[in-house]
Amino acid sequence: MNSKNSVSWMCWKPLINGLLLTAGLFATALGQQTPASDVGRVLRIDSVLARIDQDNPLLKPYGSRAAAARAYAEGARSWMAPMVGVGTFMAPYPAQMIMDDRDKGYGMVSVEQDIPNRAKQRATQVYQQSKAAVEEAGRGITLNRLRSDAKTLYFDWLVLEKRRGLLAENRRILQTMKKLADIRYPYNQGSLGTIYKAEGRLYELDNMVTMTEADIDRKRQGLNTLMNRPLSDLFRIDTTYRPAPPEGVLPTQEEIGSRRSDILRMDRQILSMQAGIEAQRAQVRPDFRIRFDHMQPFSGVKSMMPTQFTLMGMVSIPIVPWASRMYKAEIKGMEADIDAMRYERQGMLVETQGMVAQMLTDIRNLRTQLDNYERRIIPTLRKNYDTQLIAYEQNKGDLPVVIDAWETLNMTQMDYLTRLAEYYRMIVSYERELEK
Repeated sequence: MNSKNSVSWMCWKPLINGLLLTAGLFATALGQQTPASDVGRVLRIDSVLARIDQDNPLLKPYGSRAAAARAYAEGARSWMAPMVGVGTFMAPYPAQMIMDDRDKGYGMVSVEQDIPNRAKQRATQVYQQSKAAVEEAGRGITLNRLRSDAKTLYFDWLVLEKRRGLLAENRRILQTMKKLADIRYPYNQGSLGTIYKAEGRLYELDNMVTMTEADIDRKRQGLNTLMNRPLSDLFRIDTTYRPAPPEGVLPTQEEIGSRRSDILRMDRQILSMQAGIEAQRAQVRPDFRIRFDHMQPFSGVKSMMPTQFTLMGMVSIPIVPWASRMYKAEIKGMEADIDAMRYERQGMLVETQGMVAQMLTDIRNLRTQLDNYERRIIPTLRKNYDTQLIAYEQNKGDLPVVIDAWETLNMTQMDYLTRLAEYYRMIVSYERELEK
């Protein structure tokens, strides 16, 4: 080795060693996370979901509507207000000839009270209470949607943290490559184009880092919105969390029906309509009314006219055809609605089971692809990169070849993160379909 080469070797040999050390760090870049610069405490996914359940304003109306239905149910047991009247009884018209004091008539005070049928009231109360259960089940549908949105944001953030760590490692590698090219260029062991190429890749990394940080801010703002927190609140996520893959066994229709919020709400609606049918059937029972009239004679005490009263009890006859036609039509219509809802429920179960089966197939397929990335593709490309780097160290290769090998590895790792994000979203979609 001539003296010129000896000097150049002594100049850039430490950097080659540093590059090799950096390459070793790069080998574990996917599994490592750079410390987050965000201040604030760490929020686990279960804490986020609990905050949404407690504080999201979209869930508040359901509790109010359920409370309103219960209040209406309490009113179903009330009675009508009594009726009080004052007037005359058998009094002659003015300018009539009165032959006897008894012909002067009476002054009358009347009191009337409707007495509702207790069976009717109980049936109406049960029907009103069933509406509260429907509203509570409706809350589950909205909550499931909000939980799915939160999981999507959280899992996307997990992938972005991996991406941020990978970009930081790539920056260190490219900076080392550029320094090496800067040192070798004066000794005619590198080209100016190589330096510009490494510098251009660094600028591209800056853009990718900026985009990643912006995406993380968007995920944080989205989660703050779902938790009803100020958008400016800062927090970090648990980067060690990994979503559990779904079980490979296809759930039965009974299991789906017991988990899906919309089907549970439909079940509550069917029960509510059945309670409504019972309330309509109770209309066949009679209602009661009692009336008391007190009559005081206008002739005075000297006439010896007796003070009189009338006490009358009345009962309705709802079984007559012109009265029963209404509640019979209501019962018939509700029964038809229930049949339609049952058919719709069965169709939803069949459709959901088919969609879940397809989702399980897609999830298994994507999981296989990710395993290939982790066990075969990325390790093979990393070996290619290491090989090119060693050849460059021994003056048997060029830096552009090393950069190309690094770019291939980097693009493959980025593609892996893209598929990982898609895999996480599939898991969220699967869970949402089961609990919709």
